[in-house]
Amino acid sequence: MSTAEADVVADTALESLITEETETFLARQPRGRELIARASRSLAGGATSSWQIAEPQAVWLSHGVGSKVYDVDGTEYSDFHGGYGACLVGHANPAIVAAVTERVARGTHFAQPTEDAIVVAENLTERFGLPLWRFANSGTEATMDAVHLMRAATGRDRIIKVEGCYHGHHDSVQVSVAPDPDDGIGPADAPTGVPSSTGIPHAITDLVSVVPFNDVEAVERVLSANPGEVAGMILEPIMMNAGIIHPQDGYLAALREVLHRHGALLTFDEVKTGFTVGPGGVTQRYGVVPDLVCLAKSLGGGLPTSAIGGTRAVMSMIADGRYEQVGTFNGNPLVMAAVRATLTEVLTPDAYRHLDRLRQRLESGLQEAIGGAGMPWQVVTAGAKGCVSFGSEPTRNYRDFLLLDSRFGHAHWLVQHNGGVFLPPWGKAEQWLISVQHEDEDIDRLVANFGRLLQGLALPGETAARS
Repeated sequence: MSTAEADVVADTALESLITEETETFLARQPRGRELIARASRSLAGGATSSWQIAEPQAVWLSHGVGSKVYDVDGTEYSDFHGGYGACLVGHANPAIVAAVTERVARGTHFAQPTEDAIVVAENLTERFGLPLWRFANSGTEATMDAVHLMRAATGRDRIIKVEGCYHGHHDSVQVSVAPDPDDGIGPADAPTGVPSSTGIPHAITDLVSVVPFNDVEAVERVLSANPGEVAGMILEPIMMNAGIIHPQDGYLAALREVLHRHGALLTFDEVKTGFTVGPGGVTQRYGVVPDLVCLAKSLGGGLPTSAIGGTRAVMSMIADGRYEQVGTFNGNPLVMAAVRATLTEVLTPDAYRHLDRLRQRLESGLQEAIGGAGMPWQVVTAGAKGCVSFGSEPTRNYRDFLLLDSRFGHAHWLVQHNGGVFLPPWGKAEQWLISVQHEDEDIDRLVANFGRLLQGLALPGETAARS
């Protein structure tokens, strides 16, 4: 069989698998379809977030316990979705349930501080090496405050962000989040910033310079071309909006050095990595402490919250009133009780040893299956998070990510779902999450389903993941 003929066989097998798995997916969720029809009459788009809309349909859930979630049709799944990485503690974790239950009976909101907030801030200081903290309610709010603080501290307006990174949905960072090549994104080494949504003023996007990930020279060029204009740079220190892309050796430290040399600041967006990668996130893992760090998702033990920590030099802007960081629900007592339990009772050294063991079991199981099938794919992990990169070469930045065929990720999502494993949709971009309540059986179920994906494709190894 020629290469061209093999490509046709591979493409036919992939499309056939997606069609078959889609039919199974829809047949399993009649009650879900009823709720979608009902929701379309009162919820815009039939969902409470655009990210909940997926093909062939959204999965409507009923409840979750431990490592499992249950849809409205009564089907059980090993949950590796984790609310897009928020549920590192698993579902209905006893420590979180106890903390929240006790707090509910004592009042859930005062718009005044409670002692739990101090305990949480002290714990975060120990984990991340930054002395001063404030709380907000979402990752978007945390990164918004970080951008404001960089501008306030430097008196400059321009910021730098990485092409393909998502930092929430406020104006300043809604630039080149997932740009399409047809949008006129410019050359790979000097991307053109493009709005990521309607409603973003050009006056704002014009103040954002976009650079590739893992490219310090590109940052140096922006700083040199805009002397005295750049307030700082915000980035995911491990890029998590395009699968998982690790920083090259020395990249993070070099960024901090070049930014500081030009009088600019560095912000790590650790909303996804803050506790999933390790106890102190990427900051602790790589030993590079930024000027500001943003946390959210798994910080709250399943409840909505976020935090921003920084150096005394930057956070003094808040302390002395030069920058007002405000919010009615900041440090909400119900949430702070959950966060305190998460940090002091759940995410312990033993918990991280458990997560590491499960990660190794999952990674080795998947890699063995890939190797046995002769595929060129790669398993990429970062602590409790991971993904399969359906390509033949390591992904170094967003442009490399664009070369991947998204159909493989979608097929994987369908096969896992139909086999009782709940993964996040957007399989090309999102990562699975292992929670502290997962066990070997959950890992083994995911690996077994992956084997079924390989069997369903039945592709020659050379053409399995052709970009």
